[in-house]
Amino acid sequence: MAVVVVESPAKAKTINKYLGSDYTVLASFGHVRDLPPKDGSVDPEHDFDMKWEVAADSKKHVRAIAEALKNDNDLILATDPDREGEAISWHLTEALSKSKAIKKDTPVKRVVFNAITKSAVTEAMKNPRDVDMPLVRAYLARRALDYLVGFNLSPVLWRKLPGAKSAGRVQSVCLRLIVEREMEIEAFRAREYWSVTANLANTRGAEFTARLVTLGGKKLERYDLATQASAELAVEAVKKRDLSVQSVEAKPANRNPTAPFMTSTLQQEASRKFGMGARQTMNAAQRLYEAGLITYMRTDGIDMAPEAVTACRAEIEKRFGKDYVPAAPRIYKNKAKNAQEAHECIRPTDMSADPDSLKLTDSDQRKLYDLIWKRTIACQMEAARLERTTVEIDSKDGQVGLRATGQVMLFDGFLKVYEEGRDDDEGEDGRLPQLGQGEGVSKKAVTPEQHFTQPPPRYTEATLVKRMEELGIGRPSTYASIVTTIQERGYVLKDKNRLKPEDKGRLVTIFLTSYFPRYLGYDFTAGMEEQLDDISAGSRDYKDVLQNFWADFSAALAETSDLRITEVLEKIDEVLAPHLYPPREDGSDPRVCPTCGEGRLNLKTARSGGAFIGCSNYPNCRYTRPLSGDEGDAELAGDGKLLGYDGEDAIRLKTGRFGPYVQRGEATEEVPKPPRSSLPKGWSVEDMDLDKALMLLSLPRLVGQHPEDGEPVEAAIGRFGPYVKHNKTYANLPEVDEVFTIGMNRAVELIAAKAARGPGRGAAAQPLKVLGDHPEGGAIQVMPGRYGPYVKWEKINATLPKEIEPEAVTMEQALELIQAKAATKGKKKAAPKKAPAKKAAPKKTAAKTTAKKTTAKKAPAKKKAEPEGDD
Repeated sequence: MAVVVVESPAKAKTINKYLGSDYTVLASFGHVRDLPPKDGSVDPEHDFDMKWEVAADSKKHVRAIAEALKNDNDLILATDPDREGEAISWHLTEALSKSKAIKKDTPVKRVVFNAITKSAVTEAMKNPRDVDMPLVRAYLARRALDYLVGFNLSPVLWRKLPGAKSAGRVQSVCLRLIVEREMEIEAFRAREYWSVTANLANTRGAEFTARLVTLGGKKLERYDLATQASAELAVEAVKKRDLSVQSVEAKPANRNPTAPFMTSTLQQEASRKFGMGARQTMNAAQRLYEAGLITYMRTDGIDMAPEAVTACRAEIEKRFGKDYVPAAPRIYKNKAKNAQEAHECIRPTDMSADPDSLKLTDSDQRKLYDLIWKRTIACQMEAARLERTTVEIDSKDGQVGLRATGQVMLFDGFLKVYEEGRDDDEGEDGRLPQLGQGEGVSKKAVTPEQHFTQPPPRYTEATLVKRMEELGIGRPSTYASIVTTIQERGYVLKDKNRLKPEDKGRLVTIFLTSYFPRYLGYDFTAGMEEQLDDISAGSRDYKDVLQNFWADFSAALAETSDLRITEVLEKIDEVLAPHLYPPREDGSDPRVCPTCGEGRLNLKTARSGGAFIGCSNYPNCRYTRPLSGDEGDAELAGDGKLLGYDGEDAIRLKTGRFGPYVQRGEATEEVPKPPRSSLPKGWSVEDMDLDKALMLLSLPRLVGQHPEDGEPVEAAIGRFGPYVKHNKTYANLPEVDEVFTIGMNRAVELIAAKAARGPGRGAAAQPLKVLGDHPEGGAIQVMPGRYGPYVKWEKINATLPKEIEPEAVTMEQALELIQAKAATKGKKKAAPKKAPAKKAAPKKTAAKTTAKKTTAKKAPAKKKAEPEGDD
């Protein structure tokens, strides 16, 4: 029997069904080797020699494969059909050769398939090949570059910019996009303009809407009606004139379907339609691929296999009729720059398997499969046929002109199944009533409407991926990890599905663009991607690329060696000055401290890694305001805004590094820390008054004595929000305002409900997700834990790998994690009590057992060296 190796146990399980008992199918659990997180793992002084080591949790998987090869001396590498899959196969070959599990007479074959179906797998087995070394060299180049950038640039950040965590070859360029967009938004100044619309009716009384496009015989430009007064004059001009239809122009138009999905467009559409992040999307797609339901999900290709096109057209005719099938198949040209990414599009493996027939239980997989199936079916359907109508309406003297537009759907075509999402809010024009040339129209209402120009929107994950793709930055396999990394580093905050840079991310970007501008350049990064593509195509030597890069990069690193932190802050302060110190209305120097009038405002960093604006006269002057604040925050800084007095104590509203707060009195030698309270979430600075401030400063509030034991029941606002407390029992409140109004009956009810859930924080935790029942009975839940989320079944708690989001966990993954955890518990029980140190004996048996099984938990991706690379 041959030994077949794939990446994951789920994939192994599916493939084993097709290959049968003649093969032993094992999982490598991703990469088995990586560069150790220490200096010297890539050595530029010795021809970029790379030192690899087998990760601790990968050793058992390599041993299992080695054990299987003792009985079956035939190795088939069936990892994914891309650069990373090729690299995993190469790593396995190297590791097994080093351990002498692969001998000189061991046949080693490489097979690839784009879909995990019986026909694709069996056909691949008939056509083995060798490991594609150009793809491996492209992987080596990327890994070396990311190591050299991350492991050399990140320490510079640590030393020169306190609080910064890491930098990466593509990660930092992606962050730059988000930061620059935020600076555009901050620099934006809205411009007012007006428009005029008229509600009109034809001679039969049918109403429609038209907009003013001509005034005084001249075409109106966007800013011609700049004020309300000019708009009202335009309204009067329309009202005073009789209007009639000058022309009606109806044009037929076709809307063609969009191409089938590739990786980036799938991520964009899942974000638009479902709000799914890039990593969440790829996790769900991975599960669908491993189950044999879709083709490989990391691709730049949009072409479709001829047999798939035929099946798709047949399914369209069966479901919707011949009218929906175009005369000839639609051909979509592949945009991939090299064979490495030129796989088929992402499509269902069986066109007849619609989402309802599969009955997928995981919500993410169900939504994503529905999206893929509909897009694939739609891409081979007939175009939608429309009729677009434009009606020009003029006054007799030609001084006033209006235009109405509309469209009629003549044939829905592909729109019967699918319509692509939009990144903006543009709507379609409505249908117009029947109108004839020369027909008079009556005016029902003429209305002016005020508008302001809008700043460019913050990026969503969808629009960010789209922009990176346009610039040629990164590749399909990197988008999800890059977008996730900058959020995990605290550089970017995801708020209402929009990406907003944190102060930390802004500082890192300004530092890197100031001292390493070339390596943060979009053109440079895109050019490097092209060189890496050339390596994968076999037309460029990867060590030449590394040498050229390192020669200049190491010189740039050397130039920063003598930089002092104060120099760095002064440089960042200078670059950000237009945003940090905008002109004041009174024309005074925006850098002069508004509190003491003597000190200069400048940038300061906090231990937490954040930044703020402070006065140079510190500690005599304690003026501060947030980095992202504006001059309006000045009133709250320093002495703050006086809200009133409570007795002799002044109550002030102030702001600090962590946001606005209220404070009673001032700091003195006797009271160095006067009472203060942060504004709770949902309370705005503008709405704060003395009464609200006193309410906050009065917390905790005594609700009363508990009727059972007479102990106090208190209401307060804590780190995790509002709550009521009795002894050591804390019960959360849904709203902040309830802290000030809750009565004893309601408080006792909440406390009793919390106590009934059991003592301790863990017992009271609510599940993040309920997956269903275990095959052996009992619910499987995803729970929050002190050290991270975990999967719970009866008495088994299995930690969730970091790369799997709690909301994205599937039942299949949960069962694998539970099975693996149960196995480790079993090993502990089986270990001899008198000789606990001898753990090697049962490992051999375990390895043999593993070699015959194809299901086990999916191992977490290997944690890369700090600082991280991108790919």
